[in-house]
Amino acid sequence: MASFPSPSVAAAVAAPPRLAPGLSLSAAAVHQSLAFRPRSTLARRSSIALRPSAIAAPANPLRCTHRRAVTPRLRKRTQGLGAASASAAGIVGEERDGCLSCFPKSRRRGRPGLARFAPCALPHTSGLSLHSRWGGAKARHSHILHAAGPDEPHVASPTWSEAALDKPYLDHAIRNEELEDVLDTPLPSHPKLIRGQLKNGLRYLILPNKVPADRFEAHMEVHVGSIDEEEDEQGIAHMIEHVAFLGSKKREKLLGTGARSNAYTDFHHTVFHIHSPTKTKEYGEALLPSVLDALNEIAFHPKFSSSRVEKERRAILSELQMMNTIEYRVDCQLLQHLHSENKLSNRFPIGLEEQILKWDPDKIRRFHERWYYPANATLYLVGEIDDIPRAVREIEAVFEHTLPGNEATPMSNASPFGAMASLFAPKLPGGLAASLTGDRSPATDKLKPVKRERQAVRPPVEHKWSLPDVDQDAKPPAIFQHELIQSFSINMFCKIPVNQVQTYKDLRSVLMKRIFLSALHFRINTRYKSSNPPFTSVELDHSDSGREGCTVTTLTVTAEPQNWRSAIKVAVHEVRRLKEFGVTMGEMTRYMDALIKDSEQLAMMIDSVPSVDNLDFIMESDALGHTVMDQLQGHESLLAVAETVTLEEVNIVGAEVLEFISDFGKPNAPLPAAIVACVPKKVHIDGVGESDFEIHPEEIIESMKAGLEEPIYPEPELEVPKELITQSQLEDLKVQHQPSFVPFGNEQDMVKVFDSETGITQRRLSNGISINYKITQNEARVGVMRLIVGGGRATEDSESKGSVIVGVRTLSEGGCVGNFSREQVELFCVNNLINCSLESNEEFIFMEFRFALRDNGMRAAFQLLHMVLEHNVWLEDAFDRAAQLYLSYYRSIPKSLERATAHKLMVAMLNHDERFVEPSPHSLQKLTLQSVKEAVMSQFVGSNMEVSIVGDFTEEEVESCVLDYLGTVAQNSSSKEEHIEKISFLPFPSDLHFQQVYIKDTDERACAYIAGPAPNRWGFATEGKDLFNVIQSSSTAEVSEPANSDLTGKTHINVRNHPLFFGISLSLLAEIINSRLFTTVRDSMGLTYDVSFELNLFDKLDLGWYVIAVTSTPSKVHKAVDACKGVLRGLHSNKIVERELDRAKRTLLMKHEAETKTNAYWLGLLAHLQSSSVPRKDISCIKELTTLYESATIEDLYLAYEHLKVDDSSLFACIGIAGAESGEDMNDDEPDVGLPGMVPMGGRGLSTMTRPTT
Repeated sequence: MASFPSPSVAAAVAAPPRLAPGLSLSAAAVHQSLAFRPRSTLARRSSIALRPSAIAAPANPLRCTHRRAVTPRLRKRTQGLGAASASAAGIVGEERDGCLSCFPKSRRRGRPGLARFAPCALPHTSGLSLHSRWGGAKARHSHILHAAGPDEPHVASPTWSEAALDKPYLDHAIRNEELEDVLDTPLPSHPKLIRGQLKNGLRYLILPNKVPADRFEAHMEVHVGSIDEEEDEQGIAHMIEHVAFLGSKKREKLLGTGARSNAYTDFHHTVFHIHSPTKTKEYGEALLPSVLDALNEIAFHPKFSSSRVEKERRAILSELQMMNTIEYRVDCQLLQHLHSENKLSNRFPIGLEEQILKWDPDKIRRFHERWYYPANATLYLVGEIDDIPRAVREIEAVFEHTLPGNEATPMSNASPFGAMASLFAPKLPGGLAASLTGDRSPATDKLKPVKRERQAVRPPVEHKWSLPDVDQDAKPPAIFQHELIQSFSINMFCKIPVNQVQTYKDLRSVLMKRIFLSALHFRINTRYKSSNPPFTSVELDHSDSGREGCTVTTLTVTAEPQNWRSAIKVAVHEVRRLKEFGVTMGEMTRYMDALIKDSEQLAMMIDSVPSVDNLDFIMESDALGHTVMDQLQGHESLLAVAETVTLEEVNIVGAEVLEFISDFGKPNAPLPAAIVACVPKKVHIDGVGESDFEIHPEEIIESMKAGLEEPIYPEPELEVPKELITQSQLEDLKVQHQPSFVPFGNEQDMVKVFDSETGITQRRLSNGISINYKITQNEARVGVMRLIVGGGRATEDSESKGSVIVGVRTLSEGGCVGNFSREQVELFCVNNLINCSLESNEEFIFMEFRFALRDNGMRAAFQLLHMVLEHNVWLEDAFDRAAQLYLSYYRSIPKSLERATAHKLMVAMLNHDERFVEPSPHSLQKLTLQSVKEAVMSQFVGSNMEVSIVGDFTEEEVESCVLDYLGTVAQNSSSKEEHIEKISFLPFPSDLHFQQVYIKDTDERACAYIAGPAPNRWGFATEGKDLFNVIQSSSTAEVSEPANSDLTGKTHINVRNHPLFFGISLSLLAEIINSRLFTTVRDSMGLTYDVSFELNLFDKLDLGWYVIAVTSTPSKVHKAVDACKGVLRGLHSNKIVERELDRAKRTLLMKHEAETKTNAYWLGLLAHLQSSSVPRKDISCIKELTTLYESATIEDLYLAYEHLKVDDSSLFACIGIAGAESGEDMNDDEPDVGLPGMVPMGGRGLSTMTRPTT
């Protein structure tokens, strides 16, 4: 894709990884910490940016705009359908109410790794210790004495000695019967989670949670989804979600309060949720009653007016066309084959177009009456709710009289949930909807007396399990072939019943499976990535799916089409080897320790978990019947069961998970639930061009059997370094380099600058490296670090296009430092809980670390950074893989409507400057290992490097690491001065200002991008023009005005006199434009489901640009483009009013306030604080950020607006249309060189849940 619509890194890293209480698989736990070659499995963080450019409007104008690519696998594209997408429209804050299910980047994401299995964790200090019953246990048991909060950063460390990990965990005196008896003990339940039920059957859960402060989450879950629809109702549950949500007047009244709302629909439930302040800002009135009242109206008293139904019908039809990407169609294929025996295979929440067109309000109302009643719903409240009895009274006051008792069947009092535990379905990475067992008799539209009780099993379907000795016929592999698929991928599925985690034995089984699968993933993706593997990726996922009501194990192999046979062989061969020989003692020790360290980190952060993460986890756990624990209980329970685990049991339990592959073809072996290959119709062959791709089910089976017949050998033990730099080596380095802090500039006596208001410290090392750090307890005993190197892709010249981005990928692909192999480096990161990524963009190269502050974790991260800077290793095979990856990526552009359209626009707007798009095959052919190495390493000069560190460390700890490992980096200077070739926009007139792209596809879709020039964040425009001179010449008197206070005592700054004037004003302007685009182009005119305005404001380069992205239908897309232009240019005729500005300020200030609680956001704030290439940034840009937003006026916004180029001579547009009639060839003029393109195909998900309603 060209440079937009990927989010900026600043935006991407602002949100911390979701915290799965109890057990989670973060960096430490396996493949997710993979040294400095980040993979798509990294916890919520993509790494090497395959899309080198992106346009995004950071919430904060200071935020560094480094951008990341997000692969479909990373997204786990199991989103759903919804009503009116304010998120889609780019409307932030209270305006962005809507249906999360409708949107691809829904925040209801699944959790990677062990968290999928784990019972939850939230906040508590109790928990059953098995030690009281195992007096003879040899392993030391340490536990956290109390929750670690902002005032309690130091927590006892439950460390494991190596001796304990290398010997049996239990004294042999303990009899097996005693062990079984203790393991059958139920897990502790969450102590702060309140459950209750009203007389009319409505269930409610309340959890006090103080993050974010003064806010709460209210979610109404109605247990009805697409699985409950009859043949002529496909999509009606989603339609009701839209109509009920967007038709609510009481919800609209919350818009001015700072509340945000949305909704989504999936297979088995519909959820409406509101994120709200606890009180109004003006009068301090409690908002909980109003929020509950809005949810009551939405769920149980909607208005099905003809006008609202018609408006949402248009929106849903637009949404249906928008989400019908090739990834979505692949997901549908996977679901159809995986669940071919039940309705999950054909009840996708978006519905069928021909049926959506027919329903009248009465038809929709009847479905609502059949399913929307209190006994079929659950209310969740999580947040700063201090007075629980009062909250219960307010719930009763609002909901108790909804639907009289005679219409609802009283529910059992034995348990608030009883058999209903499986109703509360999570959003898991696999993305499929839930199902367990049982069929229901068809409902009819004819109204009859209904017994108002919900089904005990959700959704009501039966499965065919992949179990040994189950008598069923094997399915042949299914093949889905499509012209828009670029790579080969195959998914092998196994489906078994969910094993509910309710006892210590259950938790122990989860732990053993995770250890086993961690070893497999690491072996494949490390050993084979050290050479040139036949596959692009191999992933094994084993996760419980509440949506599907089953546990699904998936082996996914992706490869270039010509390598598909070898890729399958390698994957199944490695699976069989692990199954036969098992993990080694070293592997078990390593991953056990990593999981325990990761669990301890979560327990330490018990008081800093966001409410929405806790709420999601409760819903997921209840959906699966898992016991809900808090983080501390989860950690203590894990410690207890870890002591009982043996190597033999790990290998037995793990082998069972893999039998459907390792024993494939054997009698009585479990049969795969489905094998689905997704393949292209055409492939690119060097020297030949496009050729038909042929593949048959029999060939797939032959390749699997061939891989299983290959000779196997046991895994050798690998020596993992405890440190990358020994103490003696460090002492030698210190003697050699004499590291020290030096004065700043001309201030000879100032070697340290500390700002007490922000807590930011600035230092400079004798080798020229600048240091910024901030000590914070936002995330207990966790730190983050970012190295920024000025230059980036902008330094590429006409003879070295692509050299920087390919060079950074090469260094990352190699993964070696010094004498340590890639495997050793990655395991070093696993052992030290380090996540690391190395990336580049147009302006900078940067390296990011996240590490745990225990067991010298920070020193380990600094050691790795030192080794990358001083002892990097450049490998020819890593260069080949990097170049081939970009060749493939370039050739996949014509297969994606959005990427092809964006690419064409960017190439035209920036006058064919390849530094802002993917390198072409012609450019890649010119590169060599030496040329890319020089392009990258010439930028790593001391004075050109800035390191920022944020975390819960001490001043002594951080400065010791800085001096030891950064101060000892050799002081070097580049032999050539940085030169950046001129960057310019294509002059007018030109035929390229408006273009169209046509892609051949079986289904019709359309999208468009509209873009134009903007200044950079600091007021510079093309040709280096300083716009502050323009402002000063036009408003000299105003510029000289000092800061002042209003009647309320708030300080106001003359924003026009501040370096961040353009960053602040344009960010506010973007909020207002987004809101207008949504209300005009989508809501009023019905031309789109998804429209957004985004800014890309560079920091170093003297330019920026804006982009409007809009999706539509081929028949409406031209009108949609005209309407977007009208909104963009209409700010003079339709003046901005104070209400719009206040709302934009409130949105950005709320976002800023919330994100200052995260370490990653502070890294963005610290970026470029000492950079000579960003001279206008100083500490005031951070200190005065809130005041700047509050002080901005409508006149300021119009002054900035004048420098957004929106006239015909400056504006560029490109429309993309996909359909049966292909209108143009997308190969451009590039030579026919390179590998076939590849679009990663991810897990089974886009089809199971709707996009966000707003």
